Amino acid sequence: MAQRTPRSQRPHIVLVGRRNAGKSSLINAITQQEVALVSDVPGTTTDPVYKSMEILPLGPVVIIDTAGLDDEGDLGQMRIRKTREALRKADLALVVVSVEHGLGNFEERIINYIKELKIPYLVVFSKTDLGVHCTVPEQEQERAHLVSAATGEGIAELREAMAKAIPQKDFQRPIVGDLVSPGDVVVLVTPIDLAAPKGRLILPQVQVIRELLDHDAIAVIAKERELLRTFSALGQRPKLVITDSQVFLKVDADTPPDVQLTSFSILFARYKGELETLVRGALAIEDLRPGDRVLMAEGCTHHSTSDDIGTVKIPRWLRAYAGGDIQFDHVHGGQFPDDLSPYSLIVMCGSCMLSRREVLYRLRTAQMGGKPVVNYGVLISYVLGIFERALSPFPELQDLVRQAKRRRHDKQHIRLRHSPFPSGLDA
Repeated sequence: MAQRTPRSQRPHIVLVGRRNAGKSSLINAITQQEVALVSDVPGTTTDPVYKSMEILPLGPVVIIDTAGLDDEGDLGQMRIRKTREALRKADLALVVVSVEHGLGNFEERIINYIKELKIPYLVVFSKTDLGVHCTVPEQEQERAHLVSAATGEGIAELREAMAKAIPQKDFQRPIVGDLVSPGDVVVLVTPIDLAAPKGRLILPQVQVIRELLDHDAIAVIAKERELLRTFSALGQRPKLVITDSQVFLKVDADTPPDVQLTSFSILFARYKGELETLVRGALAIEDLRPGDRVLMAEGCTHHSTSDDIGTVKIPRWLRAYAGGDIQFDHVHGGQFPDDLSPYSLIVMCGSCMLSRREVLYRLRTAQMGGKPVVNYGVLISYVLGIFERALSPFPELQDLVRQAKRRRHDKQHIRLRHSPFPSGLDA
């Protein structure tokens, strides 16, 4: 069962340290498997290596081995940048220090970066079998563990410390379970089109179905064209309808107004990140103007269709909203720029392939830069004019939207009232 746990739902453990600090050997010792290539040649590990596996007592996790922090040259600097990107995903960082070198400037710099990201971390002093005395700085003594991958010394204690250090609350968040009661009927609208994978459902749909079953709710699945027939066939009114965002308008038109409606993407915006932040980001769409630049950040790579949501539909909607041309930059996978100053809006995908930690990093980066950020599902409901309806399971956010609209209306009214021109238009 652990092997079926999606990577995005597993705690991510990132090992960082200098070249030949013993990171790969430590991974093999922790996992009790030969999963990492070990060599005495410095720089054996180049790009980050991801391994999904189960480690007792942690359970299913993702272990990420990274290049040495002291890698050299232009290529080495690129590898170090990749290591820093990997840390953005980390639920726990292991700073691996060889007793031969001790904790120096390389480690102190990366520890400061880890602290900036608010990531729990342990400092692992490796190769204790060499018999070299190593001084542990006082400020790191509570996090320090002395181990030997060769003899197994300290490995069991390290595993226990890792299990305690990972914040479990981040992996117990509900997707939909807190919105339903046992016996509630929930209709899931899942279009089968060119973008749908052959022979299977997409991961968010599967995760929602499983959580509904875990909470003794009744999951009914239909395509958008069969939705009205589905309502007629049901013996009771559904508690909730969850739809793919791309068929929001049809599903909204077919769903009775007293039935709650939302999308998979909006549910995952709450599950992976902060839905309120993304709702506020949607409200900033009104401020887009011709000439603005928008960043489109997708968490995975896929082949674009002729009417792709990220490269075609959303750019078309936002240009229409702004009343002119807007420039779009696209990044994929783990890419996310540190400098967001050129952008008026950040648009993220549903983030089904990203960990919560990485989603939160992206939200924080946008917030620190003063940039509004929104995701696909929230944005789509806004531009289609069904924003409040799509937030019906979350009345506190509906109130936030109504208050924001009233403030915007009041500002426009004041501006029109004091305008020297008829009807408030510029001459």
